[in-house]
Amino acid sequence: MFTSPQVALNRCLQQCGWTVRGGVAAIAAAGLLAAASASAEVPGNGSAPLLSASLQSPDTTAAASPPAGNVSDIRNRIESVAELAIAGEKLHGALLRQFYAGHNFEPVWPARQSQAQALVNAVLRAGEHGLDPDLFHGALLRKATALPPIERELVLSDAVLAYADALARGAVPIEVRMDDEDLQPEPINLAATLDNAINSPDPAAAIEALAPNSPAYAALRRALQSARSPSATGPIGGKNPGTRQPNPVPAEVTNEARSRQIAVNLERLRWLPRNLPADRVWVNTATAELTLFRADQSAFATRVIVGQVDKQTPEFRTTIDSLLYNPPWNVPRSIITNEIGPKLSQDPGYLARHHMVMRRNGGIEQLPPSALGQLKFEMADRFDVYLHDTPDKHLFASADRRRSHGCIRVQNPRELGALLLQEPVAAINKGIAPGSTNRHMLATPIPVFVVYQTAFLDSRGAVAFGPDVYQRDEEIWRHLQPLRQAPVAQHEQPTPRRG
Repeated sequence: MFTSPQVALNRCLQQCGWTVRGGVAAIAAAGLLAAASASAEVPGNGSAPLLSASLQSPDTTAAASPPAGNVSDIRNRIESVAELAIAGEKLHGALLRQFYAGHNFEPVWPARQSQAQALVNAVLRAGEHGLDPDLFHGALLRKATALPPIERELVLSDAVLAYADALARGAVPIEVRMDDEDLQPEPINLAATLDNAINSPDPAAAIEALAPNSPAYAALRRALQSARSPSATGPIGGKNPGTRQPNPVPAEVTNEARSRQIAVNLERLRWLPRNLPADRVWVNTATAELTLFRADQSAFATRVIVGQVDKQTPEFRTTIDSLLYNPPWNVPRSIITNEIGPKLSQDPGYLARHHMVMRRNGGIEQLPPSALGQLKFEMADRFDVYLHDTPDKHLFASADRRRSHGCIRVQNPRELGALLLQEPVAAINKGIAPGSTNRHMLATPIPVFVVYQTAFLDSRGAVAFGPDVYQRDEEIWRHLQPLRQAPVAQHEQPTPRRG
């Protein structure tokens, strides 16, 4: 596998403070809530409503306030400018047009006071998911700023749509991430989702249901709550054996750092399908470990070797469809140019000694036994990352298993292969024994997720933490700040992908 120089450069620039300001996932806009103070909290039972009178139903407020705009008002406001903004805050015009087209460009919220209140409260609770409510107008939802009714209407819709998008696919969507962070969930129709929420018995629950439905996500949310608790006096979560631990620091600093780490990894979980396949191969490059899940339970785990810090293994999804016994190795061009080429000029016998042959196109192939070992798990991905055996077994004893050019080497490949084929290890040995290259198809291809999780569930189901060796956490954290908002879904022009 080859990490492009551009990806490496962009990663370096990110770590040195370079940023790209893309579109906006949710930018705060002025006061939907004319009655609340800047420090107001989400109301509980008996609290005064956050919504201003002009967003309440017409039968109770018609005499006190004007309607929230007519059909032409909303349509003209949405379609009059290329970039819609209210009180200096950008809104997502294309997405709002889609939503209001389904309502004939009529006001939605004046006749739906209870739904609006529930959805505002949900946005203000975004912190429970590790998301700053200010990404979705949170600070301004708490202010008593008086906006014209039509602007209150549009801001509320935009806030809820943006929050729904963040829960469904992340507040840092694929358009603005590094090129080697290539995970994304299934798409959703945000306008239809909001309509369904409005018409449901519990609108807030309908929006909250867009978040991942996994034990890891639920556990990290609980850990975040613990880390933020005033009673938290020490590091949150247990140690992660086999990885470096941070130096001891004061408890309050540790808890703040843990809160950020958890929030970042909650975000990464939102890049995955809401419902993960029950059977899957899971590779966490942050811990250099592979886990095979069957029926959503860990069935097998092994160590792996992953990419070096300057040749990082990417995050992506693919499938394994077959096993390749005694695989040859098509040497990547980067290795030919940077490593083998210079050696050939000094050592003409290098290829022969390493079972390598030069192809007509200038490529080099290493014949079995190759650097891929005796077993390769066939999977297609645009990064040309291989999952395979290795003759260098001694490397698995090291705590630092970031030793490859980006491919993933498996410590116990025969055991993994047997479990994937649902056959005994003897069947794998038999396939390897002739020494020739041959293939064994899986009855059913199995999904593979290559992730980078520095906060995760360990084998006991407890939240554990690993070091951010690839230095990716801070980059994600910056994007989660209110000034680093990202485009919503496919409805806005995205920032070009980097890398």
